Amino acid sequence: MQITKEITKIENSAVKLTATIAQADVSDGYKTSLSRYAKNIQIPGFRKGHVPVSVLEQKYGESLKAEVLGDLIDQALNEILQGEDAKDFRPLPYAQPRLENDKMPEFNLDNDLTFTVTYDVFPKVEVNNFDGIVIKEPQVTVSDSDLQDELKSIQERNATVLDKKDGDPVEKDDIVTVDYKELDENGSVIAGSERESFVFRVGSGENIYKFDDDVIGLKKDESKEITKTYSADEDDEELAGKTKKISVTIKAIKVRNLPELDDDLAQDVNEKYKTLDDLKADIKNNMEVAKNRKLEELKKQSLLEQLVEKNPIELPLSMVNAEKEARWRMIANQFQTTPQELDKLVLSSGQTRDEMLVQWAGDTEKMLKSRLILDKLLSEKNITVTPEEVEAEYSRIAEEVDSSVEEVKSHYESAKEKEYLIDDIKEKKLYEELYKQVTVQKGENVAFADLFKTVAN
Repeated sequence: MQITKEITKIENSAVKLTATIAQADVSDGYKTSLSRYAKNIQIPGFRKGHVPVSVLEQKYGESLKAEVLGDLIDQALNEILQGEDAKDFRPLPYAQPRLENDKMPEFNLDNDLTFTVTYDVFPKVEVNNFDGIVIKEPQVTVSDSDLQDELKSIQERNATVLDKKDGDPVEKDDIVTVDYKELDENGSVIAGSERESFVFRVGSGENIYKFDDDVIGLKKDESKEITKTYSADEDDEELAGKTKKISVTIKAIKVRNLPELDDDLAQDVNEKYKTLDDLKADIKNNMEVAKNRKLEELKKQSLLEQLVEKNPIELPLSMVNAEKEARWRMIANQFQTTPQELDKLVLSSGQTRDEMLVQWAGDTEKMLKSRLILDKLLSEKNITVTPEEVEAEYSRIAEEVDSSVEEVKSHYESAKEKEYLIDDIKEKKLYEELYKQVTVQKGENVAFADLFKTVAN
């Protein structure tokens, strides 16, 4: 088939392809289709395979032309897009070519056939600008206070909960069961505000009206009407700047019995610990590992965000939409529901799907651009991984997770898992190279607990 083509780039990483099929090929295509139909079609009054072409044209002329037109366009597109020179303008798999204005071209056997389609192509990604990139590393030390906080959490997780003696009052950190209800200015119950057998820890603030301090001193089966005025900057908009009257009844009071911080507790946590010092050492090591992982994550995030800003990428709409759909399915899977049910949930919440996506999965376009930049750099630098580097990574992981090298190797024994490991090593080597092209500075001192709330600049 003799075809000429013209490719024009348009916005959002899309192209316009105009193709012209020679008149002779148009005519041949039509004749070939007519001949095929004449051999197979059955029309009353004619034997199969003996229907005159003139009868076919008279009875099915327009539909035949429409079908031939579609076949010619498909054939031409296949030839063009499978050609050796088509690498830079092939359509994305989820962006099939569409006829311009969704209108079929005029079909005339005496003329060339010209048609125009538009579609999205893979975006152009160039990563050349590293100028002025500065990465500030937070300075973090795992302190004795951080270690004590973690030990306290372990105590709390291993605490026993006992009923308080009758007549003993509510104290801070007690676990109480309450019935409560909101009252109007006349002292009548506001419908729908009643809650029975609500359990919370006093001092946690984990109750709607935040009446923790107000129930301290109450005893089992005692009730109290509480009037609270909330500040204008209260997080809960339903409470901000308002005065509420709440009736609370204490139904049960329990106290947590924290175990002693000793060797026995360490052994209860895990039989591998013989002493409390063993447990402390392991906690400290795990906190250091978590710290280093977070710091590396923040460095990468900062670098990629600046590269995205300095090396603009025009994303095709179909790529963004496909990524959003994939993320939506992933979120639905995490919630153990279907994308359709998740859509209903969003509708009932008053938010849009895009707002929910940002809240649950981050900025889709920014993350997509970051991945494209990373893939481009990995491809350009052609980073390889040696067997020795894989062995070294096995050893590093084993030490980090307190496991044997053989156990780690067993985890990565499948080809797919080992490929993931090699890809991770390649990325690490890439980042090591990239950090040499930018400025890495010491940042502000950050507390260990606050590190995990930090967002890269």
